[in-house]
Amino acid sequence: MTKYYTRACNFYYGIFSKQLIKKKLSLPLCGNLNISFDKIEILSRDNKKISSKVIDLKKIKFLPITIKKKILSDIKIITAKEEWKRVKEVIKNFKKKYPKIKLSIDTRKSKIMLDAIRFKADIINDVSCFTFDKKSLINIRGSNVWKVIHHMQGTPQTMQKNPKYNHVLLDIYDFFETKIKKLKKNKYSNNLILDPGIGFGKNLKHNLMLLNKISLFHSLGFPVLIGPSRKKFINQIAKNFDTNERIGGTLSSVLYTLSQGIQIFRVHNVEEVKQGILVFKKLLNQ
Repeated sequence: MTKYYTRACNFYYGIFSKQLIKKKLSLPLCGNLNISFDKIEILSRDNKKISSKVIDLKKIKFLPITIKKKILSDIKIITAKEEWKRVKEVIKNFKKKYPKIKLSIDTRKSKIMLDAIRFKADIINDVSCFTFDKKSLINIRGSNVWKVIHHMQGTPQTMQKNPKYNHVLLDIYDFFETKIKKLKKNKYSNNLILDPGIGFGKNLKHNLMLLNKISLFHSLGFPVLIGPSRKKFINQIAKNFDTNERIGGTLSSVLYTLSQGIQIFRVHNVEEVKQGILVFKKLLNQ
């Protein structure tokens, strides 16, 4: 059985994006008028065979009916404002250096999660995707805390020992899809954030593919988070130009994925990255 995936591509920004949307020549990404697209990449997988083609939005109507139905359903999710609504307040509050800043706790232990929630934690980020401690999801079931669905191949001790995938982008998409269905089936809240886990069980080739085509995950309908800050892949690319804090490589990764509609970034050098984002957005709107 062939499975199809939809990735928005060929993006436009700022004023030009708004003009194209108004003329119905492009569609907004996640309800954001400042980023729009007029093409999609259709990826398909039949067992281990992967194929891909990019088409104009206006040509979707010529696709076979079963494929067209799937693509149109995905586009409805990709263009929806719901994904932005889910993360809008998180982003707004992160911009403030006041008590309203969202508090995220990184832990794999259910007791720590519960203690953190008691002290008003807003986000639980478990790199094991709530599998390390079997009580984790059960204990936080009644809470509306945001849960980061994080992908990692193996464990922190084994994840970088020759990681392998059939197709890293589609494998992680399927991982997210399965986790989301399971959570919905068990009636957990929809406060989910997707993190493909850059550097967690991925080699350079895997990381670059994820960053290059990360807009695929928008069709799952949840905000996407990445953590490229100071990661090894920057050193692997920069080589002799590597630095301790790797701000340049971090910022370029952030801006590149920001241009694909990614909403949340985990970084060390917050002020420098924020400065880069502000300048980048200002330039797009000129």
